[in-house]
Amino acid sequence: MAHRSPENPSLASRMAEHDARPGRSCPISYRYGTEALKRCAEIEADTLYIAGGLYGNPFALDALLDLVASDPGAQLVFNGDFNWFDIDPADFRRVNEAVLDHHATRGNVETELARPAGGAGCGCGYPDWVGDAEVERSNRIMERLRETAARYPDLTSRLGALPAYLAARIRGVRIGIVHGDGESLAGWGFSQEILATEDGRASARAAFAAAGVRIFASSHTCLPVLQRFDDAGGERAIVNNGAAGMPNFLGTRFGLATRISAHRSPRARAYGASVGGLYVDAVRIDYDVPAWEARFLANWPAGSDAHMSYYGRICNGPRYAVEQAMRPTSLVRRMNLTA
Repeated sequence: MAHRSPENPSLASRMAEHDARPGRSCPISYRYGTEALKRCAEIEADTLYIAGGLYGNPFALDALLDLVASDPGAQLVFNGDFNWFDIDPADFRRVNEAVLDHHATRGNVETELARPAGGAGCGCGYPDWVGDAEVERSNRIMERLRETAARYPDLTSRLGALPAYLAARIRGVRIGIVHGDGESLAGWGFSQEILATEDGRASARAAFAAAGVRIFASSHTCLPVLQRFDDAGGERAIVNNGAAGMPNFLGTRFGLATRISAHRSPRARAYGASVGGLYVDAVRIDYDVPAWEARFLANWPAGSDAHMSYYGRICNGPRYAVEQAMRPTSLVRRMNLTA
């Protein structure tokens, strides 16, 4: 996904909601409304890993599963877009069978594979600061992935049955788990761009009360952010893990997952904060980089849509620094971060 800083991201996001073009539209069926999270079933846990944006990287999947298994009692939630680059049938089956063994929500990718909304394209709901060429390539990537998914109607049926959101409770702290934002499966309200604005943070404050949560965990927008709110509403946070299956910072080669727990993380963290007595951390997913690059190039060679949109990030990370994800920096702790 290409990013540039929008002049007015809040306005751009609102405009995108009414854009009917494939890849930019936000179908009505994607919208659930923040108050729906008050009524959903809850996962009870002491430690919860939340991973969005795996993007069909089987090596990141293996590393993530090992990471969770090494953390006693931890549970795992995949919050959407675990598919994307996995046009190889074996990879598609492997990724989806593994994900469906855990808690999971649909992302826009899984929704468009299982229950496509006419004219939605990739279902990304891209705002207008993402270029048209990028959007068109994403729509074509989705078409390639649909060809693979058509071989596995059993899996796509199960994907379609996944919820659009979940909730969890850890030591009395309620957590909303979404793919996009509080309103929509493909919403951008929890993106780092929107949360950089006063309007975006005001909307986020309202979402906590409407959903009855103190923490939101999201993904979708492809760049991570941990936004703390300390005011009359108490300690609250939005944590967006960016991508589990790709680098998230310039010059790095690992993915990120969100870990929320009553206990300190035993593994490497990029940054984290304390919220309501819980540890909220962005934890590293150190996957086999050479193996993933080789697999990606075998499926998406130079000149292909995914190569043009993503290969630079896969090799070098996006133009984004860890300090940009920590908000405000006085309330978010940076950990050891090496490439």
